Amino acid sequence: MDSLLQGPRGRRLCLELAMEMDQDIRIAVFQLGYNLDPGAGRSRVLLTMNPSGEVPPPPPEPTVDELAALFTSLDLRNINSQLVQHALQRSVDTARYWQEPDGEDVLAATEEITESLAHVAEGLVDSPSTQWWNQKAQPGQWAIDWRSADDPTPLPRIPQHTLAEWGRKERAEEIRAVKERPQDPHANFSGEWWSIPHGLIHTVARIPEGLSLVEDSLGWEEATVIPVAGTGRILEITSAEDWSELCRAFPLEVTASRRHDWFRTTGRQGRWVIPDWEKAASTWDAVHLTVDGYLSAAGRALPVGKDTATVIAGWDPGSTIWLTGVARETETPRQFWLRPHNEDLCQLAPGN
Repeated sequence: MDSLLQGPRGRRLCLELAMEMDQDIRIAVFQLGYNLDPGAGRSRVLLTMNPSGEVPPPPPEPTVDELAALFTSLDLRNINSQLVQHALQRSVDTARYWQEPDGEDVLAATEEITESLAHVAEGLVDSPSTQWWNQKAQPGQWAIDWRSADDPTPLPRIPQHTLAEWGRKERAEEIRAVKERPQDPHANFSGEWWSIPHGLIHTVARIPEGLSLVEDSLGWEEATVIPVAGTGRILEITSAEDWSELCRAFPLEVTASRRHDWFRTTGRQGRWVIPDWEKAASTWDAVHLTVDGYLSAAGRALPVGKDTATVIAGWDPGSTIWLTGVARETETPRQFWLRPHNEDLCQLAPGN
């Protein structure tokens, strides 16, 4: 329970679940979160109007103490898998590593609110709906291709080439950023913020849940889901320390290229590293991030050394990244899913 509240995504999960279960909490979080949002009055504007078209006086603003009391008195007996999945999806949807946390994340990180959210966290930990969150990587998983069945594509192959190209680009970007970007973390610069490579086989264990747990989603509505089997040396990231240890073993300097984005999202100044995934592939065939690991560690500055830190950014909860060629598509039929106009997901029969 304590580890869940250490991470911004874990705190946001508890906040979203409480809002799903109580309308008074939703209203209070909206009002208090707006006041704490860095874009309040600019990128985020609050408009109120009554049926006559006149602007009404603002409603009484709740206090943090009043909101905390609502959290601690919340009846959690009605927690179910649908509520939990929606809250988890909202936590993933609101992750952002290229700008400041939004007002709700800021609110959840205040001491009073974090302490009161412990009641919600306890209910989550005891819920049957969350027992898979610490599940290790499974031999059979699913790769998600965000294209329709009419646009089939094979799984990525030759991961060593992909990783070599990724490493070359990362090092080149770091050299360029050292020359071209100011050292002041407050400067208005942005660039790469991910801490994982793209272009590799990336799988999830659960469908359809994995289709909704995508950081920085682009609003895709169609997906081809490909059955994949793989075994080998799989590193489990279940905590912040697991990720930090991976970075210690295979550090890749990204200070200049990540400095401005990660300062905005964490508030930390200093040296940054991520794993050198090309070198990590000499030891590990795959790396799996559990949902628990994501909720407790993603999006915050994690210590690697005395003056060095890292961030888990852009990695979906419960997913596995395959670094070597041990993962293969199986003979199980592919699945086709559709989310029409961002409504509920529906599975399509082959040929539909």
